Amino acid sequence: MKKVFYLNTCDTCRKILAQFDLTDWELREIKKEPITKEELTAMYKKTKSYEALFSKKSTQIKLRGLDAKSLEEKDFKDLLLDHYTFLKRPVFITDSEIFVGNDKKNVEALREFFGVSE
Repeated sequence: MKKVFYLNTCDTCRKILAQFDLTDWELREIKKEPITKEELTAMYKKTKSYEALFSKKSTQIKLRGLDAKSLEEKDFKDLLLDHYTFLKRPVFITDSEIFVGNDKKNVEALREFFGVSE
């Protein structure tokens, strides 16, 4: 399994994806095809945390009046399944590894994984 979950309207996602050869990867645009319960479970097994998959920058947090600091793992799981913008993106997942989000450390790890230098 080699999948990338991303949002097509996200410039950062597009910029990160453009750095790699993804010809043998399944690309999943999460607005058109939201993540499934099974896919979220697979991600959770690799991260051991729904919070690690959760984007605290989602506009839905403010729109829904949520306090991200008071959320628990079950809340993160339910919200991730409820709306695509709660997923920290992009998410690259293989049978053995997962790379979540666009922070510098994660992008550097992706470059190393793909054997790409800056």
